[in-house]
Amino acid sequence: MQAKPTLEDTLSLMRDLRQRCEWDAAQTHESLRPYLIEEAYEVDDAIRAGDDRLLREELGDLLLQVLFHSVVAEERGAFDFHDVAETFLTKMRGRHPHLYGEGARQPWERMKARKRPSIVDGLPVDLPSLHRAFRLQDRAAGVGFDWPNVEGPMAKVAEELTEVREEISSHPGVEARSTAPNYDEHHQRLEDELGDLLFAVVNLCRKAGVHPALALDRANLKFARRFRQVEQLAAERGIQVGSATLEELDRIWDEVKEGEE
Repeated sequence: MQAKPTLEDTLSLMRDLRQRCEWDAAQTHESLRPYLIEEAYEVDDAIRAGDDRLLREELGDLLLQVLFHSVVAEERGAFDFHDVAETFLTKMRGRHPHLYGEGARQPWERMKARKRPSIVDGLPVDLPSLHRAFRLQDRAAGVGFDWPNVEGPMAKVAEELTEVREEISSHPGVEARSTAPNYDEHHQRLEDELGDLLFAVVNLCRKAGVHPALALDRANLKFARRFRQVEQLAAERGIQVGSATLEELDRIWDEVKEGEE
C-alpha cells in the first residue's frame, strides 16, 4: 500500500514550485494576502454546505497559504515551516497546562490577559465588526468584566432598545427607509444608539453560548430561503413582488412560515 503524503511532502512541493513556477516565484507575503482571506471564506462555505469532499479540497487550498508564507519567510531567512510548527506546539501546550504541565486549568483569555497591556492589543483591525465585538467582549470577560449570567445582557438589550426608541421618537419626521440619509447630529446619535444595541445583542449571544456571526448567518439563510418561496408563490399567483402591497406579501410570508412549521 502506498504511503500517504506527509507535511514534508507538501513542503518539498512548495519549495519546488518557488524554484520552477514563474507565478509562484513572484509572490510575496503582501501579494498573497487576498488569497489567504479568500481561501478562509471558501473553507467556511464548504463547512456551511456540509460537503466533505469540498471541505477536504478547500482545506488543502488553505494549507497552501500556510506553506507559501512559510517558504517565502524561509527564503528571507526569517523563519521556516518547522519554526511555525514549534510555535504552534509551544502555544498549544501553554494553553493546556493541566494536560502538558503541572498547572491548573485556566480560561485561555485570562492567561492571555497577563501577557498583553490591553484587551484590544493583537486583535486584527480588519476583523468583521460582528466578530470583533464578540472577541472584545470575550477578552473583557477574561479579565473579570462580565455578568454572571444572561440576565444582565438581556436587561442591557432592553435598555439600549429603549434609548433607540427615544432617539427615533425625538425626530418623528425620520423615515423608516431613506435612500439619502441626512448625516446630521441626530443621525450620528442614532447610529451610536443602534451600535450600542447591536453590541449589547452580541454580548447576549456570547453569554448564551452562541456566536453572533453564526446566529446571523442562520437568520440570513432562513430569510433568503423564505423570501425565495415568497417570490415563487407570488409569481404563481400573478403578483408582482415589486408592486405588491406589504399586506399581500406579508400574507404569503406567513403562509411560507406556516408551511415550514
